[in-house]
This record gives sequence, C-alpha cells and structure tokens, in this order.
Amino acid sequence: MKLHELSPAAGSTKAVWRKGRGPGSGNGKTAGKGHKGQNARSGGGVRPGFEGGQLPLYRKLPKRGFNNKFATVYATINVSDLNKFEDGATVNLEALINAGLLNKELDGLKVLGNGELTKKLTVEAKVFSATAKEKIEAAGGKAEVK
Repeated sequence: MKLHELSPAAGSTKAVWRKGRGPGSGNGKTAGKGHKGQNARSGGGVRPGFEGGQLPLYRKLPKRGFNNKFATVYATINVSDLNKFEDGATVNLEALINAGLLNKELDGLKVLGNGELTKKLTVEAKVFSATAKEKIEAAGGKAEVK
C-alpha cells in the first residue's frame, strides 16, 4: 500500500456543503444565516455564555469550594495493605508503586492505621498516623520517617 492509495472508509466522509453559491444550490443568498440580525453579520454572534442580557447561568450559580495550590497532598496507604509484602521487607514509596498499591508519588507517603498488620516490616514514609506507628511496632517492625 502506498500513500496515494489511502482513502477514508466508505461512508465516513461527507461532501462539504458550499454556502452562498446561488439559488440553485439550496443554500444561496443568505447562506443559512436568515435575514439581518446579529447572527447574520460578519463578526456575528455572541460570546459563549451570553444570554441576551439576562443574568447568565454562570453568574446565578454560587461559587463553591477552594483549591489550595500550596497544600501538601500525600499518597495514603493503610496498614492492612502492607500485608502484601514478605516478612522483613522494606516498604517505601517505590515498592508500593511497583506492587500496584499506589499510582503516583504526590508529595510523599502517609501511612494510616486502618486494619491489622501481621508481618514484620520496615516502613519508610514521610508521615505516620499514631495508630499506624503503634501497629507497625507492635508487629515487630520499624516506622522510619524519611
């Protein structure tokens, strides 16, 4: 197959409707724009969201929420999810991403204390909740702040 032999699939393209090409074309004279008015002009039409002077919808609706672009957002994991690793393993952000437990690094790892831990692990994270630290140490592991 050569470049000049390529063509679109049958029925996937439509002929262009040529506007303003005489009365016989079925779309001549005003070219589908009607008679006069704002939308018939060369720069015709109104900006998106304009409702003819009526208070637009985007101004009627209340503003909600706040997005703090300076906030620290941690990738979180529960203690119960750490049971996936072998006894004596070192669990850090890279290990969790490789194991498929996390998708992104974000601003660091935070370990939360939901569930039980049955294995002795060394866990490296930026932040630990108090219960997570207790459960890791109770299982004989170490909670290291990195």
